[in-house]
Amino acid sequence: MIRSIELTNFKCFERQEVVLRPFTLLAGLNSSGKSTIMQALLLLRQSYLESLLPNTGLALNGKLAQLGTAKDVLFEEADLDEIGFELKDDLPASLKLRLAYREESDVLALSGIYPAGDIWMTSLFRDEFQYLRAERVGPRTSFGMSDYEVRHHRQIGSSGEFAAHFLSLFGSETVEPLGLRHPRATANTLQSQVEAWMTEISPGVRLNLKRYSDIDLMTFSVAYSLGHQVASSEYRPTNVGFGITYALPIVVSVLSGRPGSLLIIENPEAHLHPRGQVKMGELLCQASAAGIQVLIETHSDHVLNGVRLAVRDRKAAPENVALYHSQWGVGGKSPTLTLLNVDKDGRLPEWPDGFFDEIEKSLDRLLGGE
Repeated sequence: MIRSIELTNFKCFERQEVVLRPFTLLAGLNSSGKSTIMQALLLLRQSYLESLLPNTGLALNGKLAQLGTAKDVLFEEADLDEIGFELKDDLPASLKLRLAYREESDVLALSGIYPAGDIWMTSLFRDEFQYLRAERVGPRTSFGMSDYEVRHHRQIGSSGEFAAHFLSLFGSETVEPLGLRHPRATANTLQSQVEAWMTEISPGVRLNLKRYSDIDLMTFSVAYSLGHQVASSEYRPTNVGFGITYALPIVVSVLSGRPGSLLIIENPEAHLHPRGQVKMGELLCQASAAGIQVLIETHSDHVLNGVRLAVRDRKAAPENVALYHSQWGVGGKSPTLTLLNVDKDGRLPEWPDGFFDEIEKSLDRLLGGE
C-alpha cells in the first residue's frame, strides 16, 4: 500500500506531502490541488509502463494523464527549475525522483533517481491497479473490447470502456471478501454481485452481456426484475440514462479488486441519484477494509456520508480513513491540505469552513440568516 506521496515544485504545490490511508478522500473547491495529487501518481505509472522509468524520465502525456509541457507543470514561484516526487510504500520501499526542467519538453529528464526496496512491485506499477477518470464512457449501443488490456492485464480502461468486456470474461469469478458481498445477491459470482450493487443505484437491474469478437465489440442490455414476476423487457444503455453506464466500471473495479490493489477514481458520484451516491461511498469505503487501497476525488456530500456510514456500521475502521480538505488561503502561494479524521461513529470532531457545508449555508440564508 502507498503510504505517502510528496510533491516539490509540481503545479500548484511548492512542497506538499500527502499521507495516504487504505481509504483517502480528496475534497475542496475546483482548482485547489486535488487533481494534482492524483496526477502525480498517474504520471509515475504511465512513465513506468512506457519504459521511461527508471532510466529516462517522466512522461507528461500518455494514456492516463495529459499535462502538456514542462512549463505547464513547474510551480509558478519555484526557486529552482527542478520538480521532485517522493513515493513511500509499506513494502517497505520508496522512490525519490529529481527531474530537470526544460520548458518545451513533455518528458521531464531525470537529474536524480533513488529507489529503495522493491518499489517497482508496488500496486501503482503492477496490474493490481485501476484508474477511472471523471469523463467516463457514457451510454452507447456498443463498447470496446481488448484482449490485451482485459484478459492479460485485467484493466477496465481509464474511461471504463472495457467494463462490459471485463464482466463478460470474469463474471463467473467469486467475489472473495465477505465485506463486499451484497446480502441480496443471488450468488457470490462477480456478475451477481455487480447486479446486486447496481440495484442500489437503479432497483432490479439485470445485465445481459453479448460479445462480438469478430468485430471487437461488446453490447449489453438492461432488464429489471419485477419481484417474483418475469423480468421486464431488455433496454439499450442509451434508453436507461447515464447513471448505470457511469457507475458500472466503478462497481466492477471494486468487486473484482484483490487485496493489495490500488483504485483511483475521480467523481464517483457522477450522474447518480443522492441515494446511489451514498451507497457508492459505502461500497468504496468497504473496499478499503477488504485490502483494496482507494483514493477518490469528490464534490459530493452524499459520497462523504456513505463513507461515514460505513465507519459507523463497523464496515471500515476510522483510523484507515483519511479525509482531505484542500483550499487556498489568503495570500498563500500553494493550497493548504487539511487532514480530517472520523471517529468510530462516523463523526468529524472538526468541520472546517468550506468542507461540504454549502447546504447549511444555503438553508441559513433561506431561513432568514445573514
